[in-house]
Amino acid sequence: MRPPDAVILDLLLPDARGTDVCRELRRWSTVPIIVLSAVGDEKEKVAALDAGADDYLTKPFGIDELLARLRAALRRVAQPSEPIVEIGGLRVDLEKRAAFVDGLPVQLTPHEYGMLALFARNPGKLLTHRTILQEVWGPGYGEESHYLHVYVSQLRRKIETDPTRPRYLITEPGAGYRLVEQS
Repeated sequence: MRPPDAVILDLLLPDARGTDVCRELRRWSTVPIIVLSAVGDEKEKVAALDAGADDYLTKPFGIDELLARLRAALRRVAQPSEPIVEIGGLRVDLEKRAAFVDGLPVQLTPHEYGMLALFARNPGKLLTHRTILQEVWGPGYGEESHYLHVYVSQLRRKIETDPTRPRYLITEPGAGYRLVEQS
């Protein structure tokens, strides 16, 4: 049996919450997920997208719009494969959305992975707080550096041998972070 090319998921399910299903799918798959819901509330949309959905469509909608969004999601998946970035014992497979430390897989939340992928695409480059927030969380998150510090701390606990003395994810005080290997 072949895995699906995409998932269309309703948030209102009889036995589970759609966001929980989405989160569980993201634990083992990078398949595009389009969430459908009668709830157009911004909080619901944000929760679904944070759980790993690629798109959100509010009911009622036209079938042409759903098909266009599905085609767009499939185009993004069909883009050329991305590289594997290795820095010391840290390995980030951008195509498979996977991270490994010393050969062991690391379980990351969607935002943690988003940050790590951004760093992996820019090894050695200083990324400002504003850049990270806008690239990973989107427009409107440019000034919440305290929010970012919490996520960086969580990411360090997962990729660093000693998170209090990081060797991969280095802080540049007052500026941002960079991904490098320090001895």
